[in-house]
Amino acid sequence: MTNMNNKFEADTGKILDIVINSLYSEREIFLRELISNASDALDKRKYLGLTDKKIANSSETPEVIIEVDNKEKTLTISDNGIGMNEEDLKSSLGTIARSGTKAFLEQISKSNKDKKTDMSMIGQFGVGFYASFMVADDVEVISKKAGDSQAWKWSSDGKTGFNLVKADKDNFGTSILLKLKKDAKEFLEETRLQFIVRKYSDHISYPVKLSQKDKKDTEIKTLNEASALWTRPAKEIKDEQYQEFFSHIGAGFGKPLLTMHNNTEGTISYTNLICIPSTRPFDLFNPDRKSSLKLYINRVFITDKCDALIPSYLRFIKGLVDTQDIDLNVSREMLQNNPAVAKISKSLVGKILRELKKVSEKDMDGYKNFWKEYGAVLKEGLYEDAERKEILLDLCRFSTNESEDPISLSQYLEKMPDTQKEIYYISAETSAQALASPHLEGFKSKNIPVLIMTDAIDQFWLPMVGSFKEKKFTSITQGKINLDELDSKNKDKKNKSNNDKDKQDKEYVDLIAQLKVVLGDQVKDIRLSSKLTDSPVCLVADEGGMDIAMEQLMIQRDSNYKGAPRILEINGDHSLIKNMKSLLSKKESNDLVSDAGTLLFEQARLMEGKMPADPAQFSKIMNQFLLKAIPN
Repeated sequence: MTNMNNKFEADTGKILDIVINSLYSEREIFLRELISNASDALDKRKYLGLTDKKIANSSETPEVIIEVDNKEKTLTISDNGIGMNEEDLKSSLGTIARSGTKAFLEQISKSNKDKKTDMSMIGQFGVGFYASFMVADDVEVISKKAGDSQAWKWSSDGKTGFNLVKADKDNFGTSILLKLKKDAKEFLEETRLQFIVRKYSDHISYPVKLSQKDKKDTEIKTLNEASALWTRPAKEIKDEQYQEFFSHIGAGFGKPLLTMHNNTEGTISYTNLICIPSTRPFDLFNPDRKSSLKLYINRVFITDKCDALIPSYLRFIKGLVDTQDIDLNVSREMLQNNPAVAKISKSLVGKILRELKKVSEKDMDGYKNFWKEYGAVLKEGLYEDAERKEILLDLCRFSTNESEDPISLSQYLEKMPDTQKEIYYISAETSAQALASPHLEGFKSKNIPVLIMTDAIDQFWLPMVGSFKEKKFTSITQGKINLDELDSKNKDKKNKSNNDKDKQDKEYVDLIAQLKVVLGDQVKDIRLSSKLTDSPVCLVADEGGMDIAMEQLMIQRDSNYKGAPRILEINGDHSLIKNMKSLLSKKESNDLVSDAGTLLFEQARLMEGKMPADPAQFSKIMNQFLLKAIPN
């Protein structure tokens, strides 16, 4: 096939090359992808036909036909579904969504680097149709959209581009003709095709039939069970069937982390067949991504865009819900405010969270994997779903300054000293950054656990939730925390601690005053710290101010955002601070103390990941100190 009148986009060409040459060992998946596409087309026509008689498929049985022509060495997959017009063929077969293309190419690159290419990744990125070119030299698609009078033919050799011309077709639907490669003759064999269909598409709710074009007396055979998997009793379904079903609906490959197949009867009756994929999708945190549960009414596919069915913080759930308690003719817009949908949603979300609770109690390793993949998304529910706050808090897991192994909030409470009244946490972009923070020093020395918060959503749900079992969440980088009180087991020790603190405060009055003059408006206040043990200084947000991590998020959104001045805490037990206090008594050393104060302030800013406020001045002072430290 030559003289293509439409060129592929650059990224589309790259993917075709990868599909044909790099994902070559599991060629049989091309048939799974084409049958899945045909099933979707039948679903769409069945739904749209409810309200449009021109589209309705009343005279024909919805089906998928696989036609073998041994003489011509061709394989044709046909359906009488919704079909495609000229624009549909261009957009569906001529281009690939850019976001999916980029992620696909990145994943391939990573897999090749690790030498562990995942051959099943095709279906994850919406490039399933292109798997046809693994077995075919040329592909022809003839399609007629239901309700239209004109058919179209799309053809390509999968190399440079495609042709798109008008065609003749009697019935609505799509036929895909594959001119098989010489080494792909196995896909003309009846036993091979039957094996593939039963392996991947046995659960399709439409019959998949096999026809031998060049054998006149051959009976047309139905290769699959042709019954919706979710309508069968769960005890009759094997794990492998569930896995293939979830692969078909785009829920990933391999064994899901969790599978739920329930038939609920009551005021509202419904069946759910859902899973949590073992790995999260590449676009899980895309702002435009929403939940994608498929809604069926009496086994008729209605939509996969019913946002009211499941909240966005459970958007990683894949599968379907089928009910008899909603009118088949309901519009997609009306579904969003449908009382029956709301009741199903409440019941379904409750089931999911209760099931996750069971897993967290009975399978700690399995739940650890779940939390690694989806914990950041589940925490969005703490901000969005006040009604289920308590159960969501029970499901949350956090690493601490003591261990990377995540623990529950209840486990944290068990670790707390008797004198501790608050749940301490520190926020940062990464765990490494949090663990390197000087704010943790005092907590480490007193064996006080601190939760590590590294997800952006943490900055939003923490102030909203406020507490857990009457224990307030407290940021160790915000406000004033007196760790000495946590050591006070009796009144005498507490009074002694307070007396020592009062004495130290008086000793450092002059140094603090000098540093306030030097730093001016760059700091809101300067005070002695009870948290620091190794570092000389750190910066702290005011009690009612914005936490440091939240300020970083604001800066990411607006580069001109400056934030509020912070409080500089100094470590009165640090030798450097003590020496600065001693030098201050010698008036000729005031400049040296001032310069040291400036460097310490900038050091504290650097620990927060910020650049010096005045890089030129910082470099000048630093060079002066280096000259004194390294004499001739």
